[in-house]
Amino acid sequence: MALESTLELENNDGGAKSDANLVVAEGNTAGDDDGTKGKVIESVEMTFKDTMIPSWKGQLTLRAFVVSAILGVMFSFIVMKLNLTTGVIPSLNVAAGLLGFFFVKTWTKVLERCGMLKHPFTRQENTVIQTCVVATSGIAYSGGFGSYLYGMSDAIASQSSDSDSPNRDMNIKNPSLGWIIAFLFTVSFIGLCSVVPLRKIMIIKFKLIYPSGTATAHLINSFHTTHGAKLAKQQVSALGKFFSLSFLWSFFQWFFVSNEDDCGFQNFPTFGLKAYRNMFYFDFSTMYVGVGMICPYIINVSLLLGAILSWGIMWPLIETQEGHWYKAGLGPSSFHGIQGYRVFLAIAIILGDGLYNFAKVLGSTGIALYGQLKDKESRAVLPIAATDGASQEATSFDDQRRLQMFMKDRIPTWLAVGGYVAIAAVATVTLPQIFDPLEWYYVVVIYLFAPALAFCNAYGCGLTDWSLASTYGKLAIFVIGAWAGKSQGGVLAGLAACGVMMNIVSTASDLMQDFKTGYLTLASPRSMFVSQVIGTAMGCVIAPCVFWIFYSAFPDLGQQGSEYPAPYAVVYRNLAILGVEGFGSLPKHCLALCYALFAAAILINVARDTAPKKWARFVPIPMAIAIPFYIPQPFAIDMCVGSLILFIWETRDKAKADAFGPAVASGLICGEGIWSVPKSILALAKVNPPICMKFLSRRTNLKVDDFLATLSH
Repeated sequence: MALESTLELENNDGGAKSDANLVVAEGNTAGDDDGTKGKVIESVEMTFKDTMIPSWKGQLTLRAFVVSAILGVMFSFIVMKLNLTTGVIPSLNVAAGLLGFFFVKTWTKVLERCGMLKHPFTRQENTVIQTCVVATSGIAYSGGFGSYLYGMSDAIASQSSDSDSPNRDMNIKNPSLGWIIAFLFTVSFIGLCSVVPLRKIMIIKFKLIYPSGTATAHLINSFHTTHGAKLAKQQVSALGKFFSLSFLWSFFQWFFVSNEDDCGFQNFPTFGLKAYRNMFYFDFSTMYVGVGMICPYIINVSLLLGAILSWGIMWPLIETQEGHWYKAGLGPSSFHGIQGYRVFLAIAIILGDGLYNFAKVLGSTGIALYGQLKDKESRAVLPIAATDGASQEATSFDDQRRLQMFMKDRIPTWLAVGGYVAIAAVATVTLPQIFDPLEWYYVVVIYLFAPALAFCNAYGCGLTDWSLASTYGKLAIFVIGAWAGKSQGGVLAGLAACGVMMNIVSTASDLMQDFKTGYLTLASPRSMFVSQVIGTAMGCVIAPCVFWIFYSAFPDLGQQGSEYPAPYAVVYRNLAILGVEGFGSLPKHCLALCYALFAAAILINVARDTAPKKWARFVPIPMAIAIPFYIPQPFAIDMCVGSLILFIWETRDKAKADAFGPAVASGLICGEGIWSVPKSILALAKVNPPICMKFLSRRTNLKVDDFLATLSH
C-alpha cells in the first residue's frame, strides 16, 4: 500500500510506478479482478497449489513482528526526514518488501541449518510484514509531524500571517511527547473500523483494482517462486550496495558543513552564484536522486517547471515591487512581504488542484457506485452481513482459490461497528482535553460524517490509486476553523480537526489496499487486520519518538532556510488562518494572483483529462508545480537528475532498469535517510563538523584574502 501517499505527491501514481516495474520483471500477472485484463499467462495460484497455507494465527509470527518493528523504525526515520524537508514522499513498498523478505529468509536459513526451523517462511507471512511496516511508517506521515501537528507550534506561528495576532497564544500547542502519543492512539485506529464491514463488496463484488495493493501482491508472490527468489536476492544485493554508497557519501559530506547554513556540498553553486541565489543548483542529495528515480517523469518535470516559474521568474519580478506592493525592509520571512506571495500563491494552486481532483474522484466514485447498485445481482449482496460467497461466480482456479480463502476468516461486523462507536466515544471525551478550542460537539460531527468520507476515499483509491486524505483534512480545517471562529481558537481547532479527519480516511484506504494484497496472496483478512492494528500501534509510539529526536537535535526545526524547514507546517497553518480570518491580511495584488493561479490549476487539470492520451502525459501536474513555490531548496534539480539517470538506464537496458531501478532508488533513499540517525545523535551530543566549505565569488574572495592578510600582521 502507499503512504498517503502524497504525501502531497504520491496521490499521483508514483507508488504504483515503482512496484509495477518489479511486477514486469517477475513476469506474473493475475486475473481480471486485479487490473491485468487481457494478459493471459499461467495461473499464479497453480504455482502454489501444493504449498500449505497457515491459519490466520499462524501467519502472525513473532519473527514477522520483530522484523516489522526494525524496519518500521528505519522507514519512520526516512519518512520523517522527507516530511520535514520537502514533504515529497515516494512509495517505500519495494524497499519494505525486499528487506522484509531478505531478513526473514536469512533468519529461516540460519535456523534451518541449525535444525531448529519449525515454520517455513510463507508469502502470507511476507504480506503481514509488508502491511505492518507500511502501517508503522505511515503514521510518520499521517501524524502530521511535517504538516498540521507541527503547524500548531510557536515556531511555525512566528513565521505565519498571524504572528502578530492578539489571539495568537490560544492558537498555539507546542509539541510534547506525551500529548502527541495520546492524540495518535486516540485517532489512528477508528479508520480501521469504518470500512471493515464493506471489504467483501469492495474486493469481491466491485472487483476494485487498488493498483498499489495489487502491485505489492505480485511483488510478494514473485519472491516465493524459484525465479522470483533468485531475482529478489539480486535486488537486495543492489539495494545494499547503493544503501552503503548513500550512507557513506552522507557521512563524508557531514565533515564539511560546520555550524553554518551555507557550508558544504549541499551549497555547491553548480550553475553559478546567480543561479545559486535563486535556488538553482545540485546539492548532491542521494535521497532525492533516489526519489526522482521512483517518481514518474512528469512529476519531476512539473517540480522543475514550478521552480523555474517561481524562483526563476515570479519572485524576482515581485521583489522589484518592494516598497510599492509591500513595505520595504520587511525581510524574506515576513508574511506581509515576499513570503506572503510565496505561501499563498502555492496554497491557491494546491487548493485548485485538490478541489478539482476531489470533485473528479467523488464524481467517478458516485457514477461507478450507482452503476454497481443498479445491477440486481449487486443489490443482492449489498447488505454487509456475512455471506457465504456462494453466489460469487469464480471464473478461474485463481478466483476460486482466492475467494475461498478470503471468505474463510470473517471479521465480525459487530466488532467493527462496536469498535467505531467505542473509539468515537473515547475521542469525544479525550480530544477536547488535548486541544482546548476543539469542542466535544465538533468531534461528534466529524465522526458522524467520517464513515461516508472514509468509504468515498477507499472506493476512489480502489479506482484510481489516489488517496485524498489530505484534501479531506483541508476541508475539515475550513469547516471546523470557521465554526470555532477567530476569537475562540479557530486556527488550533481547525488543525486538530484536520488531524482527526486525515487519520480516519487515510487508514481506511490503507486497510482496503491491504485486504486487496491479502486477497491476491491468500493472506487471511483477519491477519491483515491484526497486522494493520499492531503496525499502527507501533507507529503511534515510534513516529513521535523519531520526531522528538529531530525536534531535540535541531533547534531550528521548522525555520525557513534551515536543514529541516517543515514547509507543509507553514502551509497548513496558513490554510487554517485563511479559513478563520479570510483574505484581509494578504499583501497587495496577492489575492488577484491567487485567483489566477487557482483557475490555472483547474484548467491544467481539465486539459490533462481531456487531451488525447499521447499528449495528456506531457501536461504538468499542478500539485507538483506548487511545491517549489514555497520551499527554498534545490530538490527539484536532484529529482530531475534521478529521472535522467533512470531514463539513460532504460534507454540502454530497459529490462534491467525495470528490474533493478526501484531497488537502486530505495537504497539511495534509505542510506541518506538512515544517516539522519547518527547525525541526530552527534547533534544531541554537541559534536559539530570540523570544516566549513564555502563558495565565494572572485571579488568577495579577494576581500576575504585582504582581510585575512591584515590579521597576520
